[in-house]
Amino acid sequence: MASTADSAATGERRSASDVAGVVVLAACAAWSLITAAAHDGRPEGMLLAVLAVAAGYASGRILGALLPVAALCAGALAGLGLAIATPGPQISLQLGHTGATTALLTLSCGAACCAAWAARPPALRLALRLGAAGTAVTAALLGSTTGFFTCTGVLLCSLAAARARRRGPGLTGLVASAALVTGATWAIGEDALPGGLTASLEGQLTEHRVLLWHDALRMARANPGLGVGPGRYGELSPTVAQSLLPDGKPHSAPLQQAAEQGLTGVVLLATAFCWVLYALLRSPRTTPIALTTGAALTAVAVIASIGNALSFMTVTAGAGLLAGLATARPLTTGEPYDVLTPAGRSDSHPVS
Repeated sequence: MASTADSAATGERRSASDVAGVVVLAACAAWSLITAAAHDGRPEGMLLAVLAVAAGYASGRILGALLPVAALCAGALAGLGLAIATPGPQISLQLGHTGATTALLTLSCGAACCAAWAARPPALRLALRLGAAGTAVTAALLGSTTGFFTCTGVLLCSLAAARARRRGPGLTGLVASAALVTGATWAIGEDALPGGLTASLEGQLTEHRVLLWHDALRMARANPGLGVGPGRYGELSPTVAQSLLPDGKPHSAPLQQAAEQGLTGVVLLATAFCWVLYALLRSPRTTPIALTTGAALTAVAVIASIGNALSFMTVTAGAGLLAGLATARPLTTGEPYDVLTPAGRSDSHPVS
């Protein structure tokens, strides 16, 4: 009876997280339409991003239920292949391609680490972890220094998750990390940091990117409620007008939301990120899988705070797919739907 009650309570919490996700994504789509109508903007980019996240998440939930390990392996290989196919920093001068490559490599590494935790045979677990380490090496070979560090960080977080018995504190720390990077980005855009620190960071971020951030915050201050309208940043930014290779983006997801959709857009973006981590908190998968996925998605959020990664549908769909795989409940039919591990194996790290 106690087991039945616990199962029912867990199901109710999962249903609540699913309903919250539907509400948050619908609010993001609706707000983009409202701000577009107010300023004759173009909401198609935001709507496509919301659709990509929703489709990726739904696909992950289905595939994760049927193939708990094989789906994660396939996701890792797909992410690695897309990252290699995406123009990297050595062959592209556009900042966005660099961010997309880094994000895809990070998601691929996270999926490989999750697959290692989901697999049963020790040899398979070792092979998958070596594959995750190989993703970090691939990032270095592609010239993505940031990708090397993010993949290494995800791998280390995944290994450290073996000792975690409660996922709540770890996920809270990830939220704080993302908020810290976003706050630092905002402070750089506002020139609120000490001069020496600002100069040092500008050397790493490039002066061009910092000027893009200045323009975004200038628009946000002028239109804090509704912003200037989705897709209109490039039309109103002096830095974009003077660029040799303009793409019309400020290369920071929070600052783009602030400029184009006002402070409400920033709140909705943060809420969507927090919803994903909340879904991981209530996930029936093991605690190491939940924390590893959280680390990978937080790394992508950090990359998006200082780059243009979320402008690529492969990244938004990949993030949704990984989140869906990590929150899926494997089928408990007794039949081994997955060729690598039975679908109904027990969870050694209960939800906390």
